[in-house]
Amino acid sequence: MPQAPSEATMAEITKLIGFDTTSRDTNLPLIDYVVARLEALGIASTLVHNAEGDKANLLATIPAADGTRTGGIVLSGHTDVVPVDGQDWSSDPFSPQIRDGKLYARGTCDMKSFVAVIMAKLDSITAAKLNEPIHLAFSYDEEVGCLGAVDLVAAITEAGLNPRGCIVGEPTSMRVVRGHKSVNVIRVDFHGVAAHSSLTTQGVNAISAAAEFTGFVDSMARGFKQDGPFDGAFIVPYTTTTVNKISGGIAVNTIPAGCTLHFEFRSIGADDPSALIERYRAEAKRIEAELQQQNPAARVDFTVLAQTPGLDTPEDAGIVALSAKLGGTPSPDKATYGTEAGLFFNAGIPTVVCGPGDIAQAHAPDEFIELEQIAACEAFIENLITELSA
Repeated sequence: MPQAPSEATMAEITKLIGFDTTSRDTNLPLIDYVVARLEALGIASTLVHNAEGDKANLLATIPAADGTRTGGIVLSGHTDVVPVDGQDWSSDPFSPQIRDGKLYARGTCDMKSFVAVIMAKLDSITAAKLNEPIHLAFSYDEEVGCLGAVDLVAAITEAGLNPRGCIVGEPTSMRVVRGHKSVNVIRVDFHGVAAHSSLTTQGVNAISAAAEFTGFVDSMARGFKQDGPFDGAFIVPYTTTTVNKISGGIAVNTIPAGCTLHFEFRSIGADDPSALIERYRAEAKRIEAELQQQNPAARVDFTVLAQTPGLDTPEDAGIVALSAKLGGTPSPDKATYGTEAGLFFNAGIPTVVCGPGDIAQAHAPDEFIELEQIAACEAFIENLITELSA
């Protein structure tokens, strides 16, 4: 018989999903709920707010039985979800429904089920005689570039917690994933000079400049594909780059003074993302110089919007073996998507990604998670409590 999640976990999932934490909105009601649950068990929380004060990360430490607060394991999850705008759902996306052994709602897979399992196990965690602490790290704005986790990881470092490992509960079907590519999102604004389209020498065409830059991005993509470097653990075993959004111009008979494009690249560990950014920036500068030969008022602005570092935890790292011992499925594969795990890894914390659900179901209409996956995650956390109490 397939395993079914506990009523306590299902209640927590329903509660968390009921908070609409779409990234453009606040996550504070959900965070306040978590704070209250922890306070009821005598656990203090540290909140790290964004600049506007309408979102917060949460960091809490459940100490070892002897009061030790350093070392131990971080359980990490993000609280935000992607929008449901324009998606055709079969049921209310913020009211979970079970159909055919699957739980449907926004965030069931990515990734409130993982957070809910932890919430349902709080009584067991606090009652256990832990030999080392468990740290909870819940972030905001993961879905828009892992923005919140930057300050959250900094808070862990500044507090001197020195965890020996971190488990990020993104959906991996409970496989132990120790690597993923970096994700880098960049906006390039081309500022030309408007003129009537019959007087081309009087204008500077921003769309043409953007098209030239797009050609450069495409040439980079071809180079990655043909020349590598390569990492066979990825489905696409090389760095990728694409222009995914572009807008410009006001009329068919007006030389466009403005054009903006957004592009991204996702790099494997053998490629240095900082060096790649400088290659793109240099091309933008080269195009700017060409435009300014036509008119000194022209310019190109290059803005890095988000940088999510890659993850490349060594195969022999202790957190890899621990996660497998707890019930995670060992896997040689690396994830196709970015996570906050790279931020922990860059801070010197050995990190894996291991959580319930399949990323293929995330972000889509009728997002779902199989109930068996939730039960498997419950067993994983129960095993962690036992392991750290042994």
